[in-house]
Amino acid sequence: MKAIIPAAGLGTRLRPLTFTRPKPVLRVAGQPIIRHAIRTLQDAGITDIGVVVSDITREEIQHALRNVTGVEITLINQHEQLGLGHAVLTAREWVADSDFCVYLGDNLFEFGAKPFVDHFQEERPAALIALVEVADPSSFGVAEMDGERITRLVEKPKNPPSNMAVAGLYCFTPEIFTVLDGMAPSARGEYEITDGIQGLIERGRAVVGQPVRGWWKDTGRPADLLDANRLLLERIETDIRGTVEDSVLTGRVVVPPSARVKNSKIVGPVLLAEGVVIEDAYIGPFTSIGKGSVVRNAEVEHSVLDEGASVESVHRRLQDCLIGVRAQVRGDRTMPRTHKLTISDASVVELV
Repeated sequence: MKAIIPAAGLGTRLRPLTFTRPKPVLRVAGQPIIRHAIRTLQDAGITDIGVVVSDITREEIQHALRNVTGVEITLINQHEQLGLGHAVLTAREWVADSDFCVYLGDNLFEFGAKPFVDHFQEERPAALIALVEVADPSSFGVAEMDGERITRLVEKPKNPPSNMAVAGLYCFTPEIFTVLDGMAPSARGEYEITDGIQGLIERGRAVVGQPVRGWWKDTGRPADLLDANRLLLERIETDIRGTVEDSVLTGRVVVPPSARVKNSKIVGPVLLAEGVVIEDAYIGPFTSIGKGSVVRNAEVEHSVLDEGASVESVHRRLQDCLIGVRAQVRGDRTMPRTHKLTISDASVVELV
């Protein structure tokens, strides 16, 4: 069985973070989102993975996937972004006659892809769709059910037939390509995967919906990235191998060999990457700090700092922050307050 990860989109809901980088390479819990997706597929026994990229996203995706081991990755060019159905159809030649999974790489599942892949391989319906119960299904693809069978699937309906939304993981036999090929675009001008699945239903093929167990996270917005970071950091175990001087570390904290913590307090779960420097600082729970970053004379919690970021002399606690690659936050010496920041790559913010 193969897998497709669509990674050609621009991630407009995550701007300004995605002005310079595509969404799948943004980091949560120390890794690009797309690496979490690949590990999830690998854990499900899938090692042949096609990543659909655009001319804009190809280089950054390729860089994020360097040195990935244990899987065979093929980059597939989608020169026009015409919807998920189109992205899947773009991979038709690569998939050939294999069954395959489509995993939206900005989605995270507590128990991964394995429950869905296993169920699909046991029953082998024409399609199996991960479903999650949501309060407002009007912004999702929505399933109408008869037992475990999906009888109707509609994209972003004004009047949803149920509260069971498509959760970003699909398993298919190659028959889906015969439906997608020649299918008309939707009113949005895109080729919807939900229309393709509905075509299978109209042909009388078995389309099964499987509810998600545990948590599910769509990391489409900044607040979702922070929440995904929190959920993934819940899994880390303490591993302190770097230099720790005159500091107090409590809870689950990861300090790799080349990281240095001096005269600071860290309350886990906190994940530091290689080369991180923490001095005269407080790092609070649910914070991940990228390679080569510096936090000095500052307080940070419930935040994600990407590679090469720096936060120095900021005497107001930073929380709920997303700070991009090489971004800098510099402050003054006023009384402590709280700031909430979403900062794109190479930005400079001066708090005066």
